[in-house]
Amino acid sequence: MWAVQAEPSARLDVLFATGAHLTGLLAGYGILVMLFLMARVPAVEHGVGADRLARLHALGGRYVLSLCAAHALLALCGYAVHADTDLLHATLDLLGYPGLAAATAGTALLAAVGVTSARALRRRIRHETWRAVHLLTYVGAALAFAHQLAGPDIAGGVLSLGLWSLLHATVAVLLVWYRLVVPVRQALRHSLRVIGVRDEGPGVVSVAVQGIGVDELRAEPGQFFRWRFLRRRLWHTALPFSLSAPVRDDTLRITVKAAGDHTRRIRRLRPGTRVLATGPFGALTAHRRTRRKVLLLAGGVGITPMRALFETLPCGPGDLTLLYRAGSAEQLVLKEELEAIARTRQAGLHYLLGRSDASFDPLAPQALRNLVPDLADHDVYLCGPPGMSAMATTALVRAGVPEDRIHAECFTF
Repeated sequence: MWAVQAEPSARLDVLFATGAHLTGLLAGYGILVMLFLMARVPAVEHGVGADRLARLHALGGRYVLSLCAAHALLALCGYAVHADTDLLHATLDLLGYPGLAAATAGTALLAAVGVTSARALRRRIRHETWRAVHLLTYVGAALAFAHQLAGPDIAGGVLSLGLWSLLHATVAVLLVWYRLVVPVRQALRHSLRVIGVRDEGPGVVSVAVQGIGVDELRAEPGQFFRWRFLRRRLWHTALPFSLSAPVRDDTLRITVKAAGDHTRRIRRLRPGTRVLATGPFGALTAHRRTRRKVLLLAGGVGITPMRALFETLPCGPGDLTLLYRAGSAEQLVLKEELEAIARTRQAGLHYLLGRSDASFDPLAPQALRNLVPDLADHDVYLCGPPGMSAMATTALVRAGVPEDRIHAECFTF
């Protein structure tokens, strides 16, 4: 679309305008891609993995904001050169056009989303605040779309206008369907309610949720749902929690560690609380398996999907091993259940306790080989905090495990 309408010229204002058109089209398309990645389309999330989608979304957001900034700067410079004026007066003149004012507002909203998502600031604000600001993405995208329809690149031809509008309509329908219609439909069909909350350790609770026809969801061990508990101060936020046990008797169970205001309130849930659960999502399932022997490696609350896999992965005696990394014995979660499963299945279970330092690293390549002598012949399922997962992946590769046999998910989005 850009190449067809590009005007070959060596004039400075035309060169600026040509660059502005290209970066504008790329930014507009990038916004669509970012929204699509977060539309929660099951086929995409199952095939790619929700954690990888989140990382692509975050990386793509940086490129989109950079393209928006480049588009605005190039357009401003092009207008200033064409009108033979300075940048200040050019800015004031351009803001007089409604379409450009809408684009400026949309860019400002997208920039606010990007700033609050920056790692340094993201850690300092409440999750609820971050999510509220993130919703401005939809407003920013709508304003950007209105601006694009007024520009020559899209409005200049019936085909380009129809194609661009169709792309936006498709993504909008996917967003409404999978983020609004599907959760409400599942809630009405399955009527999920909390039936019990149990303490599992310091700041950790398990929540049992029961409904009607839960088997129809086809949830697999290793997958997660996005949970919304319909009670005061909880209903407005949906967070991803993995199943910590296989589905039984129309009952789903999650195990949650208190890491913020929202998760701390979950321990005060009462039986009968209505639940909206969207999913299942995630690709950390038995389908990834390629070898007879399997190693499960968990860190912290990452034990939740590993516990479900530990119970259900088809393995013979001695073919399944679980390594559980924690700072101390007090931080171990679901310990009695894990030990019972290990005894029943004749599986290996090792706790890797203590803080890592220069003299002690339980995830060092040689330490892993000592625990699992034929480590290179295993598939490895990995779930834990980002730092631990990165270190474990490096150690596993150095210990001889091919990277394509390390299956990991990390829920820090």
